[in-house]
Amino acid sequence: MSAVDEILSSVDLGQLAQQVGSDPAEVEQAARAALPALLGGLQANAADPAGAASLQEALGQHDASLVDGGVDLSQVDTADGAQITQHIFGPNQDQVVNQLGGLGGGVSKGLVSKLLPILAPIVLSWLAKQVFGGGVQAPGGAQAPGGGAASGGLGGILGQVLGGATQGAQGGGGGVNTGSIISDVLGGLLGGGRR
Repeated sequence: MSAVDEILSSVDLGQLAQQVGSDPAEVEQAARAALPALLGGLQANAADPAGAASLQEALGQHDASLVDGGVDLSQVDTADGAQITQHIFGPNQDQVVNQLGGLGGGVSKGLVSKLLPILAPIVLSWLAKQVFGGGVQAPGGAQAPGGGAASGGLGGILGQVLGGATQGAQGGGGGVNTGSIISDVLGGLLGGGRR
């Protein structure tokens, strides 16, 4: 299962659609565009050592249990989500939203704008679970314990988790080519890591 599918499986799309005032099918299409963008942005940020350190600190502040047993959307802090999104995309946030909103397939800029601050904390909680939950194989095949990430292996673990997540997004998303989002949309926008 790809990271996008795994994250979406923890979210009640009907509840999310009601929260943003849209159709569940449109919400799923927009989420399938927004999630690879968030994951790709995190990967770009983690490529820089200071960005990786900042991401590790952010992961420590997000409870991995948010994604356990299905996300309770009332527990998602959208103000925090807006800050996360701003940090990931920086001054290019509007451009990313415009690009994602221009993909067609029911994905509108307005819907993407509403979803990003809801999805961003969910993505960080999911990533915290992957990195600190002990379920990630460290480079070389050794199991990375929760504390092992802090000892310098975070970059490798993040690279593996985020690399796999973004590769998992290369598949079709029901009409939206999510794989091209990462290379075409984000490639020029997220060059160096943000701190």
